[in-house]
Amino acid sequence: MKVLMGAAAAVIGLVILALLAVVGVVIGDGDASATESSSASGLKGVPAEFSKWILKADEACEVQEMTPALLAAQLWQESKFKTSKKEATSSAGAQGPAQFLPSTYATWARDDDGNGEASLWDIGDAVMAQGRMMCSLLKSAKSSGYPGDVRGLALAGYNAGWFRVQQYKGVPPKSFANGETFNYVQIILSTMPRFQGPSLFQVSGSGSAADALRKAVGRIGTPYAWGGGGPAGPSTGFCDGTNGYLNGECVASSTTGFDCSGLVQYAFAPKLQLPRTASTQYGATSDRPVSRSDLKPGDLLFWSHGGSGSIYHVAIYAGDGNVVQAPRTGRDVELAPLTSAMPERDYYGATRP
Repeated sequence: MKVLMGAAAAVIGLVILALLAVVGVVIGDGDASATESSSASGLKGVPAEFSKWILKADEACEVQEMTPALLAAQLWQESKFKTSKKEATSSAGAQGPAQFLPSTYATWARDDDGNGEASLWDIGDAVMAQGRMMCSLLKSAKSSGYPGDVRGLALAGYNAGWFRVQQYKGVPPKSFANGETFNYVQIILSTMPRFQGPSLFQVSGSGSAADALRKAVGRIGTPYAWGGGGPAGPSTGFCDGTNGYLNGECVASSTTGFDCSGLVQYAFAPKLQLPRTASTQYGATSDRPVSRSDLKPGDLLFWSHGGSGSIYHVAIYAGDGNVVQAPRTGRDVELAPLTSAMPERDYYGATRP
């Protein structure tokens, strides 16, 4: 376990204590019972099914330069957190969410998730193997004496093999492999801040409500993309002449993320298959209305223009007067107070999925 030392650690500790004091939610709704607590996990915008293994992989490595955000950014670059064989198999034969060649994976493979098989397709096995390999590469980078960020050296070793780092006595230049390794390193180091936390809270417990809320919370920090996202996760969106623009430029088509209803679809899948838009999600659940005074975590909340019934937004109630939502273009998935998530006059009602 890595330990922060000195005054900086003390300041960070005070900040975390402040967050703990501000955010505290107890979740329970018949089939779900969960306790919310703030966590200095160092992660945001990561699917819950990946987050726990990233944290374990980080914890298992004593090298200070290993961080959860580093592993998360690397996984995003490798596979966008995809796990299907169709989406996570490269033309070079790399496989799984951590994009291992089977021969390389054999060196680092263990049955970390305890299912009786060490598989590069299993999230737990793949991420823990990634962590072990990166930890070893970071140690080599620190002892090499080569110039540059040791994280960059380790990433180059992961992408091209440590012998290439030795060959160039550093990260291979742009002239090597058409810049693939050079760009791989630069992209991951530059996207690390996107995944740096701590996340606002974690959800424990079981049941459909806790599971959906956990998935949604795991995506805090993921960009908003009009028309983006769905049961399989984030995706690029589109512009429709009115929506998806920022400062006059269509950004949805180049942004991988969620819109409000895409996030809700993702959170409740695969147990509950909701339709795609906020208005149709209201229609699919309106036979189970919930008064504002009886809201429970996992309930869906809807807004319409002036309360007219024309639904334009949906969010998931997170407890303690907060919601998890994908708000609008230019913003990220966030935890926000119910009273200010959208204009108060537009609040239309809530349903229980």
